[in-house]
Amino acid sequence: MSIQAPLTPERIMAFAFGYAPPLMIEAAIRHGYFDALAEQPQTLDDLALMTQTSRRGAKAVCYALVGFGLMQCNHHGEFSLTPESDTFLVSTKPGFRGGLFKHASTQLIPKWLHLAEVVQSGLPSEQVNEHDTGSVFFEQFVEDIYPMSAGPAQVLAAELRLAQIKQPFSVLDIAAGSGVWGIELARSSPQVQVTAVDWPEVLNVTRRISQQHGVSEQFSYVPGDLMDAPLGEAHQLATLGHILHSEGLERGKQLLKRVYAALASGGTIAIAEFLVNHDRQGPINGLVFAVNMLVNTAQGDTWSFEEISEWLTEAGFCDMRLLPSPGPSPLILASKP
Repeated sequence: MSIQAPLTPERIMAFAFGYAPPLMIEAAIRHGYFDALAEQPQTLDDLALMTQTSRRGAKAVCYALVGFGLMQCNHHGEFSLTPESDTFLVSTKPGFRGGLFKHASTQLIPKWLHLAEVVQSGLPSEQVNEHDTGSVFFEQFVEDIYPMSAGPAQVLAAELRLAQIKQPFSVLDIAAGSGVWGIELARSSPQVQVTAVDWPEVLNVTRRISQQHGVSEQFSYVPGDLMDAPLGEAHQLATLGHILHSEGLERGKQLLKRVYAALASGGTIAIAEFLVNHDRQGPINGLVFAVNMLVNTAQGDTWSFEEISEWLTEAGFCDMRLLPSPGPSPLILASKP
């Protein structure tokens, strides 16, 4: 007979401070702790002096991050990074993912503070997918989440063998944001020409970042709402990078039909999303992000590959498939006959 471990409330109680890790990571990023420790190990006194923070603050945050496995401390009292934090939380490293945390205290967590009321009403206090409020939000937000989609965009470019193409290749970048999808595709080949569609204020960010990456001459810009802006026609590829989740079921279906009409025969649609399993019991990132959409949008949600495939079929697409990528979920690809 097996003996079960006694049931304790420790895991439940840990959730009470579930808001703490992102805020501690944000503080460490804003004060340059990870960057400082990437250069060499530091004592608390040295780290506080270097970053112009209090020793008391450095002590509390750094030891907590040791507990979370994002820092380590040797017997000399010197703090250093772990391979994970050194790769993803140092701002000068290509794998940096810390930009998202910069928005935790100002843009992300404040919306969640009203979750109980939102659950009751089913409606957010403020929507991020409406122009008046959303344009300000995304204008501040999109550049910091560029790294989340850069890897998947590079995988997509390799899958389509864009580096080998000899003829002009037209890309429609829907809800372009930082421009990451179009930029990474354009960097793979000078033949790539990108039509970036987004709100005017956000396209100002797209322009700036495309210039920084040296591909601005391969871009054209179409300001407007996704349901009204002219999308053009005969594009060979359309990218929808993390946009369906904010649009909701009906607008999402309409958008796919608009994209279908804008693609050439034989063209490809590539969709990035926080996917959930068909039984909606995982993965946890997709399930939590569905609550994030509850908090931030009127109709937004997360869906499974099977559900999105049904929408694509209704729009006229065929050959739905998953492309493994380093993003939150695999990319969904489909073709226009």
